[in-house]
Amino acid sequence: MAPSSRAVVLVALSLLYLSRAIFSSEYFSTLTLFNNELHKQGCSSLSEWEEYAADCESSILQLDDPDCEEGSNPPCESVFSLNAEKILNQAKLFIEQKKIPFPGDNHNTNEELAIGYVLIANGLYDEAIKHFSLLLQSDPELVSAIYGRGIAYGKKSLQDIKNADLALYELNRVITLEPNWPEVYEQRAEILSPLGRISEALADLTKAIQLQPSARLYRHRGTLLFISEDYVAAMEDFQQSLELKKNQPIAMLYKGLTFFHRGMLKEAIETFKEALKLKSDFIDAYKSLGQAYRELGDFESAMESFQKALMLNQNHIQSLQLRGMMLYHHGSLQEAIGNFKRCLQLEPYNEVCQYMKGLSHVAMGQFYEGIKAQTKVMLNDPLLGQKASSEYLKVKYLREYSRYLHSHLDIPVAEYNVDQDLPGNFKNHWAKNLPFLIEDYEEQPGLQPHIKDVLPQNFESYSSEVQKLICTADHLGALMQYDTPGFLPNRRIHRAMGLATLEVMQAMHRTWSNSKVRVNGKTRQMQWRDMFDIAVKWRRIADPDQPVLWLDQMPARSLSRGFNNHINLIRGQIINIRYLAYFDNILDFIKDRILVYHGAYNPRGLLEVRQALDNVNKVEDLLPIMKQFNSKTRDGFTVNSKVPSMKDSGKEYDGFTITITGDRVGNMLFSVETQTTEERTQQYQSEIESIYKDLTAKGKALMLSTELGDADAVCNLILSLVYYFCNLMPLSRGSSVVAYSVVMGALMASGKEVIGRIPKGKLVDFEAMTTPSPDNFSKTAKSWMTLKSLPSWYQNLPSVAETFPSTRTMLEVLNTDSSSHCPKKS
Repeated sequence: MAPSSRAVVLVALSLLYLSRAIFSSEYFSTLTLFNNELHKQGCSSLSEWEEYAADCESSILQLDDPDCEEGSNPPCESVFSLNAEKILNQAKLFIEQKKIPFPGDNHNTNEELAIGYVLIANGLYDEAIKHFSLLLQSDPELVSAIYGRGIAYGKKSLQDIKNADLALYELNRVITLEPNWPEVYEQRAEILSPLGRISEALADLTKAIQLQPSARLYRHRGTLLFISEDYVAAMEDFQQSLELKKNQPIAMLYKGLTFFHRGMLKEAIETFKEALKLKSDFIDAYKSLGQAYRELGDFESAMESFQKALMLNQNHIQSLQLRGMMLYHHGSLQEAIGNFKRCLQLEPYNEVCQYMKGLSHVAMGQFYEGIKAQTKVMLNDPLLGQKASSEYLKVKYLREYSRYLHSHLDIPVAEYNVDQDLPGNFKNHWAKNLPFLIEDYEEQPGLQPHIKDVLPQNFESYSSEVQKLICTADHLGALMQYDTPGFLPNRRIHRAMGLATLEVMQAMHRTWSNSKVRVNGKTRQMQWRDMFDIAVKWRRIADPDQPVLWLDQMPARSLSRGFNNHINLIRGQIINIRYLAYFDNILDFIKDRILVYHGAYNPRGLLEVRQALDNVNKVEDLLPIMKQFNSKTRDGFTVNSKVPSMKDSGKEYDGFTITITGDRVGNMLFSVETQTTEERTQQYQSEIESIYKDLTAKGKALMLSTELGDADAVCNLILSLVYYFCNLMPLSRGSSVVAYSVVMGALMASGKEVIGRIPKGKLVDFEAMTTPSPDNFSKTAKSWMTLKSLPSWYQNLPSVAETFPSTRTMLEVLNTDSSSHCPKKS
């Protein structure tokens, strides 16, 4: 018998429910390893969660009452307040309900086994191990005692991993003695999964399902498949679980998450709504629904979902964090800061909220608060062997850039150059998102007290002319918004790039009128890079988190090795939904290049290859075709695009490279990248320089002409110039919106106003990259721009460069709320 001095207390749960939670084959085992999207659900009370008990961890069995305070009346019960008689009564109840695993024929032995399981139920694992060990001394092959000791070691392994080997040893013994009990395989999977031995855990769960399928087993296996990023198989398991037991809101949530990660956002949204039908107050379903709407670019629906989650629990940290991040990327920085502050009140060491709070302050020009928050993230060093968070890796770059911005806050932007001022290795590491390990780096000067933070600016404080300038910029910027999943409307970016468009228009107009511009502290004729630098300046200041840098200004060593702009279109089963509309175009391009290759190297087999390619409708199916017809294709292949020269007829430049690798469908990488080498950069810049020279000449002639053909020629040159810019991809970030703002501004300088929106699914940079010639790109772009004659009042707008000459004035106008002042335009 167990020593009578040992006893346990169960808080707030009846013994009947405890016995169900511990020994029922439906509720006994649970997996504890979840990734960030599948964080553990809290089961706060029996009344709330009884009908969902299969989805809950056994943490509902508590040793202390969280509502019990010292000195209360009646006093809190001790964990040892139950006597041996009460333990025996619990044990007898388990026996009567036939809940003991592997019971024997001897009643006394079963009673002893039940006592051991009661000890496990109350977290007294060491006592349980000793108790089962005593039983095994008299019967070394008592299966239930071996099993119980294995479970106790397994529970201890969550605190000390050394116990995992002991747990596995015991469970292996049980399987040798009793190979047809599904619960044992599930228990072993529970030990294996936190050790990272996922494939073994999956094999155990598969075996358990073969022995006795259940909703719980399918759900557990689906969870591990999700962690392994096998979303298709995970979805099938969650669906199977729901067919066996419909009322599982968490399984429905996980099913929705499998759709979410595969880029199937509409399916994910519908599934999250189904989870909410099963449980109307399901906070994580509202949170996930908000995130899905955010990825669709539906800001209002996302806000509504996050708000519902926070109405259910105003302290739900993940919802506060996600809503704050969405508000930041929507350009609503002050509201975002409120969410991050609340997050940090609840969880002071939350690195994401601390980083984002610091970023939001700096973006608004509140450098003292911003750098204080950044420093707190920097001081939160990861423990030995712990992987550093992405916020920790980025924060020193942000702090250094913040200090640089602060020191230049009141210097006219035309008098300095960020790309030339920042150290080369700093830029290189920042753009590549590398750890901040830069030899001989000299830090930027600290904050200088005489330079004050940017103060809030009311819209009414600007003159009526400047107010019109701001409203016009908001309208122009909104025309650049992509109507594509993955792109959230950002009011701050809209205004910044609208102002960039107007400044480009004004600068080009001055250039074509033979006036000079002020650039990098010098007054001279504007060059093509100066035109793009106007847009770069505004894109850079709108979001300091993203390094918008010229790649050819990187250190020579970095450029000689090639600086890759890399985009994963498919990785495993994760689909990049931003580029989904271009998959068919890229597929046709790859097929064409394969036929060209086989026509050159295997002309006899060309017909067979063509017939095989005709049956390919998905990129995933190309790899088997290549392996079949090309012995050199093993794990993958690459296809390169070519860009024709306008300057030198018949000459071609390297475009982008498509890479497809993988050993099976569902385990593939489909990516696109451009490599910015010195040679390639010089080729494209020579092309751009030639077009810009021609554009300047025709632009000057246009100022003196009214001929329609001259305007069309200028329009085509502008679009051709941007075609080569996009194919070059010369910036570390933001090439697309920079290019389009230059297009709109230059067209306005030529007397043409863009009033059309970018069509659904279209992306300016990808449109240029996947179009075979500048002429084709010009025709496509003009078809959606809907060009009209520029109204004369544009010429009377104040000078953007003179109205907002410094970083301070630029931040002031980006911070200004115009929502109740500017007329709404469709």
